[in-house]
Amino acid sequence: MFSDHDNPVTAAAAAPAHEAQSEPVAQNSSAEQNATEQPAGQPGSAAENPVHETPSKRTEEDSKSAAETPAQANPAEAHAAAEAHAAKTANDAEATAAAEEAASTEEMSKLLDQYDEQHEAQAQNEIIEVKVIAYTEHGVVVDLGQKTEGLIPAVEFSETEIPRPDPNATIEVQRTGEHKDGYAIVSYQKVLRRRTWEKLDEAYKNKTTLTGKVVDRIKGGVVVDVGVRAFLPGSQYDLRPTPNLDGLVGQDVEVRITKLNRRRGNVVVSRRAIMEEEQHAKRAELMDKLAEGQTVHGTVKNVTEYGAFVDLGGLDGLLHLTDLSWGRIKHPSDVVKPDQELDVIILKFDKEKQRVSLGLKQLTSDPWVGAAEKYPAGGKFKGKVVGVVDYGAFVELENGIEGLVHATEMSWAKKSVHPSKVVKVGDEVDVVVLDIKPSDRRVSLGMKQAQPDPWLLTAEKYPVGTVVTGKVRNIVEFGAFIELEDGFDGLVHVSDVSWTERIKNPHEVFKKGEPVTAKVLRIDPDGRRVSLGMKQVNDIWGDWFKQHKVGQIVRGKVSRIAMFGAFVEFGDNIEGLCHNTEIMDRRRGDDGTGMNRTTSGPLKSAGPLEPGKEYDFKIIKISPESRRIGLSYKAAVKQQERQEIAQYRSTSKSSSTATIGDALKQKLSSR
Repeated sequence: MFSDHDNPVTAAAAAPAHEAQSEPVAQNSSAEQNATEQPAGQPGSAAENPVHETPSKRTEEDSKSAAETPAQANPAEAHAAAEAHAAKTANDAEATAAAEEAASTEEMSKLLDQYDEQHEAQAQNEIIEVKVIAYTEHGVVVDLGQKTEGLIPAVEFSETEIPRPDPNATIEVQRTGEHKDGYAIVSYQKVLRRRTWEKLDEAYKNKTTLTGKVVDRIKGGVVVDVGVRAFLPGSQYDLRPTPNLDGLVGQDVEVRITKLNRRRGNVVVSRRAIMEEEQHAKRAELMDKLAEGQTVHGTVKNVTEYGAFVDLGGLDGLLHLTDLSWGRIKHPSDVVKPDQELDVIILKFDKEKQRVSLGLKQLTSDPWVGAAEKYPAGGKFKGKVVGVVDYGAFVELENGIEGLVHATEMSWAKKSVHPSKVVKVGDEVDVVVLDIKPSDRRVSLGMKQAQPDPWLLTAEKYPVGTVVTGKVRNIVEFGAFIELEDGFDGLVHVSDVSWTERIKNPHEVFKKGEPVTAKVLRIDPDGRRVSLGMKQVNDIWGDWFKQHKVGQIVRGKVSRIAMFGAFVEFGDNIEGLCHNTEIMDRRRGDDGTGMNRTTSGPLKSAGPLEPGKEYDFKIIKISPESRRIGLSYKAAVKQQERQEIAQYRSTSKSSSTATIGDALKQKLSSR
């Protein structure tokens, strides 16, 4: 290998001997032809050039001019003048001929000198074939012919990697024009260098592939020996970036010359150009074979954030992140690796743009097919937490099927807790399918539904009728919420505070944080509601209802008179109402109320009923739910009359003279 290049002058002078000798001869013959053989009548010919006019022609012209002189001239003087003019003309012709001869001689001398210089230079740099005849300590002796020997200096072999030629071998050498110790000094190295550059130039023009060895690692690439030191940039070694160029030293590589400057000794080669050409050929062949839906074999070329590029054998296809797996993956490198071989299916193929979309998951069955039957709503299953977000957690039931557990479905607790406080990625949890839509590839899951409902467990501890004690947690317009346990509240409505008082402002009765004793009235598991009552704790009404029934005669005190009737007390804040229609029968000309108001004050009586007095009433209606008692005064009176009549009849045997009318009058008068 040669580290430098030939001098252009030396290279030009090193042409074969027969070519060098032919040029001066051609120049010489051309000069002679221009000087002697120009055709007459052509530009530059002797006929038109006054320098080349002959003396005889010029004498004739002079004689003619002398003959045309005026007749009055002296003939003797004219004759003398003609002779003088003829002598001058002859002298001028001789001088012109001498000048032309001198110019021709000088021109020939220059041509001969130029020929001798070129011949000498060509002789010194002539490339000739010689035969190796001997080895000496000074070098290799070769036979130049004509009983002349040449010497290749030993330094050409000792300071380079050029091997010495074999004995009797015929080789090419170049004359240097130097002599030493009786030998003509010749160069073997220069010829090899020149032939090497000729081969490289031919390879560059014909785009021929060369084989060289990587001999050094330099900045930006490596040095390849292709006969000379050539530069192989790191970007031109492979189709993909090569991270370790140091490992290439000592390896043989196939390259192609991309830049060549012999004057500067600069050669740039590329291995990538060969690979791209091969790839282009493979791609053209592959383009005719590919079709959508076809399964092909490829090699993972590169992995990015959004997918992987797969080499299909001359054409790269994109395997997108969403087409790698039916399940959730964080990065494509979790599924595929560079240089991994795999089968993929062609999803889309654009022949004009040479774009191919590939799929890997499509080679396996879609897990959502039949998912509704496998995971029905209401079913309980185990899953793995694969993601946690602000609004919930994603739980994977199987590879490709994952559902969302909303934050509200993670715990029975009413307090809002961030999902990351409940679960973390990788946890195995029990979930219940709340809803599944295979067409939308969605499934809603619940974690709390897979656990016992603490509200229901607490509700079992407080059945209807249980007297409980809790603290006022919140006061609203319609009552107060009493907290019995953490996350378990009950509502005391304003209507259930007192049997007699009408509560308009709950803040007048309740204070936040104060203990309250109440009775469980109702439990609504679906609405998760508990109704409490304070007035029901001392349920005197319930006891009264147990002791009385419709049709029974009771005695009570008229507490107040209203426009629609009279309120009757039975003790312990228990009241009943006797409507006006149940006080007395309506008579003709009477409004039926029997109300007596003498002034603008309260009503003093309702027919025979007066406030503060006790009367007998008949129970005509009982409503335990609304705590209402309907009374009738007139029905009680009639019932008593019937009882007295019956009693009287039973005693009429002892007093036959008495009449029923007399007995009735006597009874009424006693009242």
